[in-house]
Amino acid sequence: MDQIDLRLLNDFQRDLPLVPRPFAAIATRLGIPEAETIARLRGLLDAGRITRIGATCRPNTMGASTLAALRVPESRMEQVAALVGAEPGVNHSYQREGDWNLWFVATAPDADALAASLARIEQATALPVLSLPLVRAFNIDLGFPLTGPRQAMPMDRPADLSVLRDTDRALMQALSSGLPLLPRPFAALGRGISEAQAIARIRALAEARILTRVGVIVRHRALGWRENAMVVWRLPEGAIEAAGSALSQIPGVTLCYQRRIVPGLWDWPLFCMIHARSRPEAMAVLDEARALPELAGIPHRILFSTRCFRQRGAIIEAAA
Repeated sequence: MDQIDLRLLNDFQRDLPLVPRPFAAIATRLGIPEAETIARLRGLLDAGRITRIGATCRPNTMGASTLAALRVPESRMEQVAALVGAEPGVNHSYQREGDWNLWFVATAPDADALAASLARIEQATALPVLSLPLVRAFNIDLGFPLTGPRQAMPMDRPADLSVLRDTDRALMQALSSGLPLLPRPFAALGRGISEAQAIARIRALAEARILTRVGVIVRHRALGWRENAMVVWRLPEGAIEAAGSALSQIPGVTLCYQRRIVPGLWDWPLFCMIHARSRPEAMAVLDEARALPELAGIPHRILFSTRCFRQRGAIIEAAA
C-alpha cells in the first residue's frame, strides 16, 4: 500500500461524505480522480484489507444480536467453526485462548430468529451455547486510527430510537452488506427510496447513534493489528458503570461494554477489547487499565484471539 491507500483506510473509517457522489468528495480530499478512488477501494476490498464501505449498526436497535461462545475440543475446532460459520447470522467468529474458546457474534432480524439461530448451532455442534447479550455500551465504535499514537475512543451516547422507521431495516441491511462501488452508490441502493431519501435517512440514523459509524470498515488483522485481546472483568453491578467509563477512555482500549452474566457459567460482566500490533503492546495497554483506581485488584481474564474464521456485516433483514 502507498500513502493514498493508507489515507483511505485511516481517514475515512467514519464520516463518509453523505453526498450523491461520496467517492468524488473523497477524491477531492486526496487529490486524485474519482475513478482512481473507486479503483483503489475495490483493490483494498479484493485484497481483504477492508470488509466493505458501509456502516456498523448499533446492536439490538433494528435487529437482535448476542456475543456467544462454545467450549470446543481442539480436535473438533475446524469442524465446529465451519458449522458455526454456516449459520447465516454469524458475522464474526474467532478462536480465543481459554476454556470457552470459540467466540462468535450472532445476528438476526428479531429475538425469536436469534434464538432459533443459536438453537440450530447447538443442534449442529452438539455443544451448549453460552449467550451473553449486550447490557450497556461504553464504546462500540472501533474506528481507531491506524497510525500515530494511540488515542482514547469517544464515549458512547445512548441511541435515539424515536427516529427509527420500518423502512430503515432494508437500508441498514444494505449498509451492513456494503455500498456498491459506483459513482452514485446511494442511487444504486434501490430499496424503494430515492437517492436523496437514502442520504437523509443515513444522516438521521448516524446522528441518532443507530449507525455507530459510516465509512470504510477495515480488517485489522490484515493491516498488521494481529493481537486482539478480549479482557473480561469480574466486579459487582454497582461498580460497573464507573469502571466501564474509566476503562473505555484508556488509549488502546478499542471497545468496552457490559454483557449479561450467566450464573455458574460466566460471571465476568465487563468486557473490553485491545487491538495491537504485538502482544507486548497489548499488555502495555492492559497495564494502564489495571492501574485504574476503579479496576485496581479486580479479577480479570485475558483472552487473546488465535484465529479469525469470519468477519462480515450483521444480518438485520429477513431473507426474501
